[in-house]
Amino acid sequence: MAKEQLSAALSARMEQEKSNRAYFDRSFPDNMAIRRFHSDKAAPVWRPNFAKDIDRILYSPYYNRYTDKTQVFSLIKNDDITRRSLHVQLVSRIARTIGRALNLNLDLIEAIALGHDIGHTPFAHCGEVFLNSLYNKHTGRYFNHNIHSARVLDKIFPLNLTLQTLSGIAGHNGEIELSEYWPVPMDSFEQFEAELEKCYTIPGYANKIQPSTLEGNVVRISDIIAYLGKDRQDATSIQMIEDSAFPSTSVIGSINSEIINNLVVNIIENSYGQPYIMLDEEHFKAVQSYKRENYAVIYANEPGRAILKRVVEPMMQEIYEQLLEDLQLGKQDSPVFRHHIDYVNQTRYPRDTVYEKTEPNQIIVDYIASMTDDYLIDLHRYLFPDSNYYVEYTGYFNDLYALRARLDGQLGMED
Repeated sequence: MAKEQLSAALSARMEQEKSNRAYFDRSFPDNMAIRRFHSDKAAPVWRPNFAKDIDRILYSPYYNRYTDKTQVFSLIKNDDITRRSLHVQLVSRIARTIGRALNLNLDLIEAIALGHDIGHTPFAHCGEVFLNSLYNKHTGRYFNHNIHSARVLDKIFPLNLTLQTLSGIAGHNGEIELSEYWPVPMDSFEQFEAELEKCYTIPGYANKIQPSTLEGNVVRISDIIAYLGKDRQDATSIQMIEDSAFPSTSVIGSINSEIINNLVVNIIENSYGQPYIMLDEEHFKAVQSYKRENYAVIYANEPGRAILKRVVEPMMQEIYEQLLEDLQLGKQDSPVFRHHIDYVNQTRYPRDTVYEKTEPNQIIVDYIASMTDDYLIDLHRYLFPDSNYYVEYTGYFNDLYALRARLDGQLGMED
């Protein structure tokens, strides 16, 4: 499959408009950014509003934790597969490529991209499902990683990010693809808070909210582009599938670089100068088809999935219940105080609110969502040293499927 190129007509138009600085500017202007605390002013010459957001996200307390959070493949030691830290960089790079071509605000794009998954749980979407179930059981409320990402950067750590950055982060959901992405105006933090509260109380509402800027919509579609082919590449890398597992006849190509190039080119071709971000019908249907294939071939059969369900889910449940009891009893030597509440209090600024007055279940959710994969496993071992639940990673010199079969056999005997 050949890599697509921009049409000669659009290329010539873009070149001429850029050289004459006569292009239609649809970028969100820095001077229109909205912050909660207006006294927090940017230095527009060298550090404009959205560049300031980038810095605050990069230096925020939980940014480092991206490194040990699963993107798709859990319990596998392999330096060549994607972790969440790489994923957010790939999203940022793809989105900025599109944004530059469309004359959008690259700082706003980067801020949204780097922060969009900072609230994600350990163990990827399986971990999100497990934590949502626990939170809902205790409170009737719902956990969604995109909404929690906004909470991390706005509530747990009140970084005073702009409304436009937070709206893009909360509205990034890369599980829902659209043929056209239109900004949905968001004019105040009061409106933003009302939308987020619906996500906690209405099932599925978190999938419906949209970014308020074109930049946010570029990140949203780039999230899909970043994982669509990369997950296939990673599945091949761990020998889960063969290169021939997917058809190669689609217009968007068969390997990751082709998929990225062809979708980016099509977006630019259909979105330049427009008030929306768009894929044509052929490319959009190809994205839908590839996502269905990924779910059927990769996600449903991911080697660690059964172990996550049978081992990590009950481990997370035991952790949740124990930490909630410790919190309610005020056990100051518990990790929920020493590793979470104390850490949040030490690193959050300004300290004009008392974090421990947060509803107890929300504190536990904040803590578990912040954990890396390894930390959750170690914490369970610390809290329950005699537990029969244990996790064994597939090492560099283990056979993936032999290990899975062996673990499955052991788990079956425990049942």
